[in-house]
Amino acid sequence: MKAFVVEQYGKDGLRAADVRQPEVGDGDVLVKVSAASVNPLDKMVRDGEFKRLLKYRTPFVLGHDVAGVVTRVGSAVRGFQVGDEVYARPRDLRIGTFAEYIAIDEDDVAPKPDSLTLHEAAAVPLVALAAWQALVDRAPKTWPEGPHPRRLRRPGVDRHPARQAPRRDGGHDRERTERGAGAQPRR
Repeated sequence: MKAFVVEQYGKDGLRAADVRQPEVGDGDVLVKVSAASVNPLDKMVRDGEFKRLLKYRTPFVLGHDVAGVVTRVGSAVRGFQVGDEVYARPRDLRIGTFAEYIAIDEDDVAPKPDSLTLHEAAAVPLVALAAWQALVDRAPKTWPEGPHPRRLRRPGVDRHPARQAPRRDGGHDRERTERGAGAQPRR
């Protein structure tokens, strides 16, 4: 299969190559890549900025965000089947979305939202992870009076992780805050 491979670290170290299709482990799904996005993390990995932390062995396929169609599932996979449209941000040391196929741990894959095309969905995973980290991992759990960055309110996004996280972790949405700290959500 065709892939973009980092042969050596540095801006001239990436090239198109023929590589073997990845093996599918028991807990993996094999995804035929429809779209992959390029982001600053890919450039930093290519340039070797994380080589002390992430021990990639060259040559390796680059790429962190993907959307595509499941073509095979491992024997232990229960959440996906062949033909499912998915998107993912594979975990570190399992990257490789700049290829025709990628084997991804089932836990790193999500069903593609019906409201997005595969090309749109490929742009979401790493950006969503960064938003999640800012809202959940970095924002303080308590906040003085006034607008709180963890209070989100926009119609139609109740099922989005960025909307669920503040509720799950003790945050409040804007509607409840404006009506008083003890107010119950409107039904």
